[in-house]
Amino acid sequence: MPVETRSIRDRSAVGRFPSVTLGFGDDTEDENKETEEEDVEKENACRRWLRKVCPCCCPQPNDDDLTDTVVTGIDDLDKDNGTDGEKPETGDNELDELLLKVRSIDLMKSKSGVNRTEHHTNLYQSDNFIVRRGQNFQMWITLSRPFNPSTDELHLNLKTGSLPAVSKGTHVIVPLVEELQGDRWEAAVVKQDDKRIKLSVSSSPTAVIGRYQLTVETNGANGQAVSTHDPANDIYMLFNPWCEDDSVFMDSEEERQEYVLNDIGRIYYGTQNQIGVRTWNYGQFDDGILAACLFVLEKSGTPASGWGDPVSVVRIISAMINSPDDRGVLEGNWSGDYSLGTTPTMWSGSVEILTEYHKNNGTPVKYGQCWVFAGVFTSVLRCLGIPGRTVTNFSSAHDTDVSLTTDVYLDENLEPIEHLNADSIWNFHVWSDCWMARPDLPPGNGGWQAVDATPQETSQGTFRCGPASLTAVRNGQVFLKHDCPFVFAEVNSDKIYWQRNADGTFSQIYSEKKVVGHLISTKAVGSDERYDITHLYKHPEGSSQERIAVETACSYGSKAEAYSSPTAEDISVEVLMDGEGPQMGGDAELNIVLRNSSSEKRNVTLHSQVSVMYYTGVHKSMVRKDETDVEVLPNEEKTFEWILEYKDYKNQLIDQAALMLTLSGRVKETQQVLATQFSFRLRTPNLIIKPIGKAVVGEKMAVEISFTNPLPQVLKAVVFHVEGLGLLPARKISYGDIGSHASVSLTEHFVPTLPGLRKLLASLDCKQLTQVHGVSDINVEDKSNAA
Repeated sequence: MPVETRSIRDRSAVGRFPSVTLGFGDDTEDENKETEEEDVEKENACRRWLRKVCPCCCPQPNDDDLTDTVVTGIDDLDKDNGTDGEKPETGDNELDELLLKVRSIDLMKSKSGVNRTEHHTNLYQSDNFIVRRGQNFQMWITLSRPFNPSTDELHLNLKTGSLPAVSKGTHVIVPLVEELQGDRWEAAVVKQDDKRIKLSVSSSPTAVIGRYQLTVETNGANGQAVSTHDPANDIYMLFNPWCEDDSVFMDSEEERQEYVLNDIGRIYYGTQNQIGVRTWNYGQFDDGILAACLFVLEKSGTPASGWGDPVSVVRIISAMINSPDDRGVLEGNWSGDYSLGTTPTMWSGSVEILTEYHKNNGTPVKYGQCWVFAGVFTSVLRCLGIPGRTVTNFSSAHDTDVSLTTDVYLDENLEPIEHLNADSIWNFHVWSDCWMARPDLPPGNGGWQAVDATPQETSQGTFRCGPASLTAVRNGQVFLKHDCPFVFAEVNSDKIYWQRNADGTFSQIYSEKKVVGHLISTKAVGSDERYDITHLYKHPEGSSQERIAVETACSYGSKAEAYSSPTAEDISVEVLMDGEGPQMGGDAELNIVLRNSSSEKRNVTLHSQVSVMYYTGVHKSMVRKDETDVEVLPNEEKTFEWILEYKDYKNQLIDQAALMLTLSGRVKETQQVLATQFSFRLRTPNLIIKPIGKAVVGEKMAVEISFTNPLPQVLKAVVFHVEGLGLLPARKISYGDIGSHASVSLTEHFVPTLPGLRKLLASLDCKQLTQVHGVSDINVEDKSNAA
């Protein structure tokens, strides 16, 4: 930070006189006139002299000075005028008039004003001056006298970061020019009204984003002066998707409205056959969230000079949203024990998390899982001006050994070897996409980039991921930065089954080519519908383009030899589920289908094993194991029912109520190996939210939240969580116990603060049941309209 110079108000004559005499002769001439008024005049004369000798002891502020000015150098005009220590006849007021000083600065930062509106920053619930780079903004400067362009000079100083430097772009000197050229830092006088001048300031489309300190430096024939920094005049600079020269430029206004300005989103979860959805409050415009996002950047310890490049910025954020390495925003927890913090399924927005992290000076918030990391990441992206969206990939692979395949190891009896199965397929995984040009990559790789804050694997020694170009991922170009191999494996790796041989080595016995990366989903632009973006991540399954991409990618992996010619297969196995699938508290019913495409009878020995899984695909415990011999006639399709009773799983479930059925088998006649895995979840009920009364800004209203327990057991220590942007801040309600199959309701009162269509979110949490939530649309009228 620059050294703060002591403020000197209205002391333009200080330092002009080489010596000063007491000059008591002037006072003694009037000794006989001892009226009260003359005493005041004598005191003022003394104070005036003392102020010139020792300004720190006797300052005299001028009421007109709204902005302090530091005088940095004045021409010694009195060399010929004053001699032998005599005071020149020029008074203070005349000296002030000679020097050009800044009286006040008006950044015109009203939310409804032209600056905030044209820069699309009027939604930020903050009185700070927030603008976007690469775009002009207006400001008024009031001076001590009228500005004369022919003799006076003026420029702006903007400083950001801990060590501002012109060479690093963190100390910007904004010159005054006659006409703005654009695409660079400069300012021009567009209006003059006596002592006031109106500047139009242009910023560089590559400017560092963040908080700038503003001072104004003036220079004239009589000296130089610099206004004192006032925090109220700090400038918050953001990325600009509306500016064609900004690398985050997005040309569709509909997409900008969704991916930058929408503060509510939808996050998908579950399994590819049972897609669930929850509403998420991004809250990027809430009061204090921009400050929290900049705090996250500062906590990273990275130099501010790198904050002009969105590739660098998202890479920093990716590392800082998780807590390993750098004590970032969220601490991940997949253990099932959340007693020291908040259960991940309880969160319904980012505001509470970012606010708590900022308020506690960078103490990680407990706890997060992938959708929480991604929701917070998207909030930070949109807050800083980078178009972003939250993306869910169903059947998402986690490749731990850079093989670009998902490997399943089986023993001699075709049973999984748990300690070797480090690779996993998550039922779903959530990350973020961000939009930007990629000048650091070959042409054609700009646009959507995958970024992930969930701490899975390290990238250059730090838990972070991306930005990975979706174009590069789709084409298998995993040699392009950043982290394309990991993202490629998440969405398009083949699943390879390896069986242990007698000598301890492993042989590839089977491969599944279409099990990873399904129904990649995000919220649609302008609606709450689900938008499938799988085509952006991969070519159609089974197409020659998709196979080429897979083989191209895997040639750079650690198990390139896994790709050999496919073998003929005449028996196939598939698991099917009716409708939306089983509900929590009931029996789970699935169908297993065996198809024989040959003209001969086949006998199959089928092993089945059902396990409780974390949604990450990590095995928790086995629930049941079976072995069945099945005879399949020529060209027959045989279906048989598989049932898992509630009593078998009720004490085993965790978090997302996820289960995995693993089938493996061998055909007696041909020795063909069969293998497949099927993930499913037990659906939970929704919370029903019903508004009561009219919704008007500033007037109390209520909502009724109702819920029915689906389990034949008591829910202990139930907690409800309610929040809504513009409705009420996050609130936790400890409810107590809810009986078996019991229905309950509670009423919450609040006062809406913002008009328009708002969403109220609620969630329920207890040890026996999670992932219960609901949402209600509430149309809030403005008070004037309601009247």
